[in-house]
Amino acid sequence: MRTLNILTVCGSGTISSTMVAQKLKEALAADGISITTTEVKPTQVLGHVEQGNYDFVVNTTPVSGNIPIPVINGVGFLTGLEEEEFLEEVRQVISRILNNEAN
Repeated sequence: MRTLNILTVCGSGTISSTMVAQKLKEALAADGISITTTEVKPTQVLGHVEQGNYDFVVNTTPVSGNIPIPVINGVGFLTGLEEEEFLEEVRQVISRILNNEAN
């Protein structure tokens, strides 16, 4: 399986997005899924998506614009209140991405 590329987004582009990225790497590694992450501010999302090869976005702060890849709210994952729901949504998105590539 290939490594997935994910943008993680928070207000400053560093603190919360880095925390989410690390937690997500650990959770998905347990499933045998490898990811790379790039941490950005909301104003940088569209530019990164247009210039890079990203599979989806995880945000802890609102992002605006027409983002052409899946955007998943990661606040519950960050706080620990909705971790399983978040991870299930991430797994579904990953499954759709990989199934689309296989077809």
